[in-house]
Amino acid sequence: MALVTLRVLDGADRGRTFEEIPTPLTIGREDGNAVQLNDERVSRFHLKIQEDHHRIVLTDLQSTNGTKVNGEGVQLWILRPGDVLSVGHSLLLFGSREEIARRLAALREGRPDGGIPLEMDELEDPTESVPLEFELGFGDDPDVQETLHTLLPPELPQALAPGQAGQLAELLYYVHLRLRGLIQSARPKGKSDRITLEQRQWQNILDLQDRIAGYLRAIGEPGD
Repeated sequence: MALVTLRVLDGADRGRTFEEIPTPLTIGREDGNAVQLNDERVSRFHLKIQEDHHRIVLTDLQSTNGTKVNGEGVQLWILRPGDVLSVGHSLLLFGSREEIARRLAALREGRPDGGIPLEMDELEDPTESVPLEFELGFGDDPDVQETLHTLLPPELPQALAPGQAGQLAELLYYVHLRLRGLIQSARPKGKSDRITLEQRQWQNILDLQDRIAGYLRAIGEPGD
């Protein structure tokens, strides 16, 4: 059972800390939520946070106003220390100061490729000394936020059944082939640094984005 810490950065509950709450937990407006927010734009039971295969997973519970992580609307998201959750008028920071400082240090050591993934057991090492000075300017330091919120290449899910692995491979193969065709259709424009695409290929890019968005919604809200 994982323990998670959430701090309210903005909203009616600004300044509150929900420390080391056991998973699974829900966030919402009503009694019965482990994290109850006084925010009229937060749904009664807005989102769920749970541990699965040593990952902390956020699931939006079909909330009225949706959930954003690091500014992006999501239905499902693997949370990491330093992620910022936006629900209603409230802004919540995921992770303790120690967890965030460790992840920030690891990401900076792992550059220039944007950092390295960090396992939860690394974050829970109590023997490691952690500098917390960055916390003083977390909200105002764009370098800290950019580092923590860098999108890293995700790992493939583990322990998939053969049918699930086949479906995932088929989906990735489809996207790969579409992207390969679009890349091969691009043409350099003279001696400049610009690449041109025909209008038809641009529409293909938009269609691919639309299909991926549909896949994400279907995964996040399988009952729709």
